[in-house]
Amino acid sequence: MTNTKLILIEGLPGSGKSTTAEMTNDILKEWNVDTRLFLEGNFEHPADYEGGSYFSKTDFAKLLEEYHEVQPILVKHAIERCGGFVLPQYKLKQDLADKIVPDSFWDDIWNHDIYELPLEKNIELITDKWQRFVDQAMPENQTYIFECCFIQNPVTVGMIKYGASQEVVMNYVKQLAEIIEPLNPVLLYVEQQDLPRSFKKAVQERPKEWAAGFMNYYTHQGYGKIHGVEGIEGTIEVLEARKQLESSIFNALSINKVKIDNTQFNKDSHKNRIMDVVMNGVSF
Repeated sequence: MTNTKLILIEGLPGSGKSTTAEMTNDILKEWNVDTRLFLEGNFEHPADYEGGSYFSKTDFAKLLEEYHEVQPILVKHAIERCGGFVLPQYKLKQDLADKIVPDSFWDDIWNHDIYELPLEKNIELITDKWQRFVDQAMPENQTYIFECCFIQNPVTVGMIKYGASQEVVMNYVKQLAEIIEPLNPVLLYVEQQDLPRSFKKAVQERPKEWAAGFMNYYTHQGYGKIHGVEGIEGTIEVLEARKQLESSIFNALSINKVKIDNTQFNKDSHKNRIMDVVMNGVSF
């Protein structure tokens, strides 16, 4: 069996993805496997854009002209990709922390976030990033562990944000699956049998701002807006639809994959299940 260089952890919000990813990382380190763990929200993610803004060459030239006082910093951090430039937002924040910059500048940056772009451009940029990651990871001796960016992000931007069809979203994920095939990936999908319970548990445990932002995202655009849902119950309705789509995607993928039931939230038994899965299905 070819060595596994990528382990993907997926599942719905509140299912225990982060815990699963951290446990998987700890288990592999105990076995002396050289790992790199990237949880959701990591600005340095090698295969995804967390806080990246994209400008076409024309728009970037306008940005430089309009905010000439920070032009050197923009040029310093601009990365040429897909016919334009990507700007890492956190690096701009760092370099501009002690400078007075008009609010309109940051509005431009946020409005060009890669996950605010039209779906077609988002797919182009994300698939390009995954391909670059594979090219980088192939000669390395490390095993990467990614939380939620393989299925969750395409489903979220495709179905939840834009109300895209199941076919479009599935083809997006399948395209990523083809790209990562040389890394002999393993997909661990964390399941929760009682979705309302697990989501409400997440809402109780996380900051109120997270819950409000999450429910607004799920109900006021794309799929949620099309179906006229509201509040926590409406959010759960959208999550149920997302669950069905992710199940269809999981079944359609031909990569090495397994579902792990975490309904009981028992860390010891969950860790044992992860150990069994990794021991029997992964080669390093």
